[in-house]
Amino acid sequence: MRITLEPSSEPSPSRSQTPKDEVEWVPLAKHPLFTAHGGATVGGYRNLLAWDGASRLYFWDTNSRILHRLSLRLGDPDPSSVLASSPSKVLQADAELDFDVHKISVNRNGTAILLFGSETLSVMYLYGRASKKDVNLICRTITVGSQTYSTGGNDIRVLQALWHPYSDTHLGILSSDSVFRLFNLAVDPLQPEQEYYLQPVEPGRFRNASSVCPVDFFFGGDHLWDRFSVFVLFSNGAIYVLCPVVPFGSLFKCESLVEIYNDAHTFGIISANPVAASNSKLAISWLEASFPELQNQDTEGDSLSLLRAHAYSLFDASLVLQGPLQRVGQDGNGDSVGCSTECEGRAVSFLYNLVSKDSILVTAWSGGQLQIDALADEIQPVWCVGSPPRLRVDSHDQILGLAMICESITCSSLGKVDHNAWLGNPPPLLRLAIVDLALPRRAESGYNISLFIDMLMPERIFSLHDGGIDSIVLHFLPFTSQSNGKDDTMKTPSVHPVLNTCQSGYTSEPSFCGFVSLSDSFGYSWIVSITLSLECVVLEMKSWNLLLPVSIDMEKKPISSEGESKERDIPTIISKELLSGPKEVLVPHASPSLRSVAADSIEGRSTLHQYFKLFHETYVEYGHKVYLELKHHAPQLNKIINDQHSRLGEAQQKLLNVEKKEAILQKRLGRAIQMHNSLEERLQQLRNLPCAHKKPLSRAERQFKSELDRFKEVELDALHSSVDAVSARLRRHLQASKANQQQKTAGKKINAVDSQISMLKSSLEKLSLVNTENSKKVKLVESTLKNKERSSGRESSLPLP
Repeated sequence: MRITLEPSSEPSPSRSQTPKDEVEWVPLAKHPLFTAHGGATVGGYRNLLAWDGASRLYFWDTNSRILHRLSLRLGDPDPSSVLASSPSKVLQADAELDFDVHKISVNRNGTAILLFGSETLSVMYLYGRASKKDVNLICRTITVGSQTYSTGGNDIRVLQALWHPYSDTHLGILSSDSVFRLFNLAVDPLQPEQEYYLQPVEPGRFRNASSVCPVDFFFGGDHLWDRFSVFVLFSNGAIYVLCPVVPFGSLFKCESLVEIYNDAHTFGIISANPVAASNSKLAISWLEASFPELQNQDTEGDSLSLLRAHAYSLFDASLVLQGPLQRVGQDGNGDSVGCSTECEGRAVSFLYNLVSKDSILVTAWSGGQLQIDALADEIQPVWCVGSPPRLRVDSHDQILGLAMICESITCSSLGKVDHNAWLGNPPPLLRLAIVDLALPRRAESGYNISLFIDMLMPERIFSLHDGGIDSIVLHFLPFTSQSNGKDDTMKTPSVHPVLNTCQSGYTSEPSFCGFVSLSDSFGYSWIVSITLSLECVVLEMKSWNLLLPVSIDMEKKPISSEGESKERDIPTIISKELLSGPKEVLVPHASPSLRSVAADSIEGRSTLHQYFKLFHETYVEYGHKVYLELKHHAPQLNKIINDQHSRLGEAQQKLLNVEKKEAILQKRLGRAIQMHNSLEERLQQLRNLPCAHKKPLSRAERQFKSELDRFKEVELDALHSSVDAVSARLRRHLQASKANQQQKTAGKKINAVDSQISMLKSSLEKLSLVNTENSKKVKLVESTLKNKERSSGRESSLPLP
């Protein structure tokens, strides 16, 4: 990898002065947009960078509240460079944005960008501008879900918002009231198209408060039913699945739909198990109604390449919140389902990654660990029959929106745990690895870790945290063979620090305000990050042969003789035939009458000619070959000599450098010895303190203390968020009831909803009582621990008999 962080000291304007200015291509790290801020800082956890996947990079300026668009040239003029157009295009919203933007993201076709704020969500249309102001492009900007998320005094927070991968206009939003909403911005940006009320806990069953608080979600990839799935992560680490969820009017590949359609007919509907047959029939009816063209695939000659999803919902069934997903061999009983004893803190972020045909789930914990799992079976849709959804239709009975209450059904209610096809059981998880990022233990709220996928190589995952950027490479996947038919052992993921931003220790503040992964069609990839001081860092990431391990053939026999090894080391400059000399002259047997033959006779001349011919073939031709080969190898010998001279010069220069650094190394060694001695003295002084002989906590006490820490960090926050969500729902319900009472006419009467209000009030009172009881218990436990510490300290201070 190569770091190209070179901030310039001369400020330049961050936008063009006139529309007719010529565009200049400069390195992205030296772009005036990042070098002209003069050390300005941005606080908070933010990602103000976005890439459309082609050639445009977007950056949000928090001070001016404008959006910069940069055109990129990847790998031009050399593979390690990234050039950007200067000056940048400036896009401005047509209305004033009075909120802080925390994250931006571009939709699938690059026509709209999401501005994610703490309480407000806005979408700016990049190419549908209304006018120009100076040189800025004024773009149409709309607010999403303002009636739900942006009302005054509303306690409903937006946890995550993502563009749907199969639609250009659909936006999925997960909020703190445990509701997943899907908005169609082309139809109605204020009212959701689909609402799913997540109920992970069965009625009448008690669990921890963290098991009902969602944290993050992710859409599935292009694999079987994964493309219709939504993965939801809760704060205790439990993962749930909603399937099928499809945006109305989205496009899907026909061949992929035919595959799952035939699979339902082949393995589900003919099953002898009534549960599997019922589930497959519901899936087939849903597919045929959502994609009517599937029924005509056998009759039509040419199938379509893309099919559009129609608005449809089963009228007597709601989706089941499948989960929590359990590991292979894990018992589903108890309250610790989904929790990981190997990870500390709470779950903070989630990532779904599709590698070939393997569905990888990565969970980041606040303690600095990454939990990597793979789905050991395929996801299949599950409905709860008898729980009808609420539908919103138009005058022609066309579905405009729907709302469902999605409850979690455990495997025990479905019968014996069996992971065969179409039985309605959630797929199990196969634990791949627990990656510890080796971050210092923090007693505060923990680390906020963000996860990203490499655009070129999906086996690589980037993690952003307070200390920098790390690269995690998955070398082995259970279902995709990378060993070319050989039996290789499972290799653990490799973790490499890409960029370290904390040289003197970790702080509680984030290190970056922007991150994006780039790639081109030639197999090169880069990462771009923006530091808090608005400096741009561009790193080239090597991807070639990263997954191929070094293979050593142990079956090859070593070289026995030293002569053969020396012969292999000698370069073949002159052929062996020339080094062996000329061939031996085979003189024919001379006749006894040869001396009596005269030289000028015919017989003598013939014999002389024969001897001359033998001499010419043996010595003259050999000399000619030697001359030609020496002439041919002269440049090669000269090159070898020059190479040896250059290597000799480099070796001499390295020796000189070592001699120069020897004195410095001696000084550093002396300082290290002095520091070691001083540390030993301090350690001896600390050992003499009375608290050093304090009795340590027992195993049960340590376990109880860890449970208290988890309760303090996770459960109390979850209870507060639950109370806030219920309060917000109660206020919204009261406001709606008051508005309905004011608008009612004299001839009509509206039935009161006192029973619902009383139920909400009673539930709110119960939650407040539980909260007060828990706080009393925590105070009692803290006082008990303090008393034990005091008593143990007194016992340690007593003199030994």
